[in-house]
Amino acid sequence: MPELPDIDVYIEALGKRVLGQRLERVSVLNPFLLRTALPPIESIDGRRVTALRRIGKRIVLGFDGDLWLAIHLMISGRLHWYPRNAKARSRTPLLRLEFPAGTLTLTEAGSKRRASLHLLAGSAELERMDPRGLEVLDSPLEAFRERLTQESHTLKRALTDPHVLSGIGNAYSDEILHRARLSPLALTQRLDEEEIARLYGAARSTLREWRDRLRGDAAGEFPERVTAFREGMSVHGRYGQPCPDCGTAIQRIRYADNETNYCPRCQTGGRVLADRALSRLLKQDWPRTIEELERLRPSGRRAT
Repeated sequence: MPELPDIDVYIEALGKRVLGQRLERVSVLNPFLLRTALPPIESIDGRRVTALRRIGKRIVLGFDGDLWLAIHLMISGRLHWYPRNAKARSRTPLLRLEFPAGTLTLTEAGSKRRASLHLLAGSAELERMDPRGLEVLDSPLEAFRERLTQESHTLKRALTDPHVLSGIGNAYSDEILHRARLSPLALTQRLDEEEIARLYGAARSTLREWRDRLRGDAAGEFPERVTAFREGMSVHGRYGQPCPDCGTAIQRIRYADNETNYCPRCQTGGRVLADRALSRLLKQDWPRTIEELERLRPSGRRAT
């Protein structure tokens, strides 16, 4: 799922292409994408784009007349830009926004349709959509501490809850926790002041560095390689591969459609966290430490 760094780069690219432009025509090509009926989607035809915003993980385009088009890409949705008269190279789009300078499309991989589109009348309606998670890059440590510790959650859940923190999902939460040297299962209300400060610093530096990196990768072009699994990530999507800092094999906890990736040496004091499905299957044979895990490897092979 595109997260804060990816969405910020999307918005920067859109700003150069559609801000101030008049929308010639909107076409919703899949009925499951549009989640609102009023105002009708055709209401934005002929209107000028006056604002671009990020709300959580949503990309929001503001139009003349206080109309707001909110796009949530979810896991597999992606945006594409085609200059005027350029031939589309992507799969059949779910949405097409035609401007004088080019066409913006939205596609979604796979058969599940999770991406969503809302057209809202008035800023008040848009504000009601905002889960009001804290913007880490715009907030001081004191505000971060207060929001993080309001309720007792695991760090993984707190980082990815849009009502707690804004714009952070599965991928960058893994990277933040690895940089902070904290377990994904540590409880927010049990962190000491030094750990909270470390998490705050890791969140800000991770999000800024990846936003700068993605901006550099795009090099002024429209970002077309938006993915949750990127070369250079320390733990996310790297199960079984060596930790770049200590060489220990990256482990994971799988649940539903998501997984948490972590380094047991850097983050959990050498303890291997129980994967719900596998630990129930293996029961007493589940390895609880790095040493037990290494003994289970064929021929005693170790990650290097």
